[in-house]
Amino acid sequence: MTESAVPAVEVEPESAAALFGDRIDLARSFAVALVEHGEERGLIGPQELPRLWTRHLLNCAIAAPLFPAGGRVGDVGSGAGLPGIVLAIARPDVTWELIEPMERRVAWLEEQVEALGLTNVTVHRARAEEAGVEGLLDAVTARAVSALRTLIPWTAPLVRDGGELILLKGRNAENEIEAASKQIRKFGLTDVRVEVLGEGVLDEETRVVRARVRA
Repeated sequence: MTESAVPAVEVEPESAAALFGDRIDLARSFAVALVEHGEERGLIGPQELPRLWTRHLLNCAIAAPLFPAGGRVGDVGSGAGLPGIVLAIARPDVTWELIEPMERRVAWLEEQVEALGLTNVTVHRARAEEAGVEGLLDAVTARAVSALRTLIPWTAPLVRDGGELILLKGRNAENEIEAASKQIRKFGLTDVRVEVLGEGVLDEETRVVRARVRA
């Protein structure tokens, strides 16, 4: 790619400061790290840079208020840290367990945790069922990992009785719920619904599938 063909990086939207509050500088530092190293390390594609804030950082941050204060929350398939690192920045009052099996992504997550001083984060190099947190978490999230029918068996067993799945999904969320009806019954999920976040705040709204987990 020639220098002239390098995609421009999105300017930070005005809504970012409101979503991150006094933690905005940490969010900016994470954004810079993604811009400088995300593509070369296989974390994001170059086409994502013009929408890095809108499509990725704010798409995750808008969900931050949904998580329980003082809770212990897992992020399955944390990857580049979307949503786990973003949520850990936005919610320092929550303990975050970032679960990622791929070594190079785990290395990135650990580097960012140290660089940003995120004392509320533990990174696990493991698949969901091997992370040692089964039945211990107050909530579990995931973003861009898999279809709901595949994701439920990975995430629901990690949540304590009465805890919650808070899964960031796309425009097809309602159809994914319908396709996952068998898994929803098998894992005892109740109050399964889609919530649309960021209307009037974000250029691109965030859809979240929420469900209560019963043992």
